[in-house]
Amino acid sequence: MPACRRSPWSIRLVLPCIAAAAIGCGSDAAGPGAPPANLTLAPVDSGYDFPIQVAAPPGDATRLLVLERGGRVMLRKNGVALDSAYVNLTALTGVPGVAREYGVLGIAFHPQYASNRRLFAYLIDTNEDTRLVELAADPGFDHASPIPVRTILQFSQPSYAIHYGGTVAFGKDGYLYLATGDGETGAVPTSPAQDSTSLLGKMLRIDVDGGVPYTIPVTNPFVGRAGWRGEIYHLGLRNPFRWSVDRQTGDFWWGDVGEDSWEEVNFAAAGVGGRNFGWPYREGNACWHPASACPSAGLTPPLYTYSHADGCSVIGGFVYRGTAIPSRQGTYLFGDFCRNTFRSLTRSGTGTTSGVTTWTPAIPADNLSGFGEDAGGELYITMASGRVYKVVAE
Repeated sequence: MPACRRSPWSIRLVLPCIAAAAIGCGSDAAGPGAPPANLTLAPVDSGYDFPIQVAAPPGDATRLLVLERGGRVMLRKNGVALDSAYVNLTALTGVPGVAREYGVLGIAFHPQYASNRRLFAYLIDTNEDTRLVELAADPGFDHASPIPVRTILQFSQPSYAIHYGGTVAFGKDGYLYLATGDGETGAVPTSPAQDSTSLLGKMLRIDVDGGVPYTIPVTNPFVGRAGWRGEIYHLGLRNPFRWSVDRQTGDFWWGDVGEDSWEEVNFAAAGVGGRNFGWPYREGNACWHPASACPSAGLTPPLYTYSHADGCSVIGGFVYRGTAIPSRQGTYLFGDFCRNTFRSLTRSGTGTTSGVTTWTPAIPADNLSGFGEDAGGELYITMASGRVYKVVAE
């Protein structure tokens, strides 16, 4: 399936390209009690320009922000959309409508945002390279300056790259995490995801409070190892476009977009670094390069996989930690760019999955582009058409 060799929101791809129709759950399985509630989607807003993320400042129940791929971050305050953008970062990325990659891929608020007004944005810059920048909100918190305070990380990409990853988030440990794509277009065995000297195809962990622009935590798994970049926390990723941190446990969940046949959901427990998720040796649980007898020693298998018969590009979601749907506590939800069908699952303490369910809400045909959660842990999804929905009990 050639389309799945491209990034979820590439303007060079036809919309039916990305893949991931599964939903999962936290590392603690849901406890006994009432059967899990059926889920559906309630409309929140529409008219956005390819929204890809919903986010809220820590502890702020009054604000909900919607990130558009082109670079505008729109603010809903007390349930009402403001007329002007919270911040407009379109000048930092490319121009929509031309045959190139562009976009702001993710934003993250500092855990002490309420006192230091710091936030971070991961984007594709005007040279089509990756860049992580720090921004500052105004004292009123309804707007932020579009002029970066500083660049935290910046590294070049191949001229043909379309795998950039996307999400940036803080862990419960206070460190900033960034999952990068491998910078490839697909169908090539030269991915740098296994290259210990490259930041591509990795999960990175840095300390933005320990120095300017950052320091490397001494507990990162490869610190001090010859030939390794200390920022690397996990490796072997292809295109982890959407991932999240379980706000209760600190565990990591992400969807890694597949190549020809398989999509996968990966899991890593909080505080456990150094995992190798196998790309390009493996796609899902199958060999990719080489096509047979590929390496398996030391690799962490995906938590869940599904074939391209059921989707085309995984969109990783969140573990539900809200209060409105108690029977879904600890359930991981995720979806697929090509389907209006969503899935959920739970993960036991021993790493097995159970309770895999599917649900197809009665919404117009669309392309899932992202997830998000508000300050209370309620979940939202964004659609490429510009619609935003809230996950609710049926």
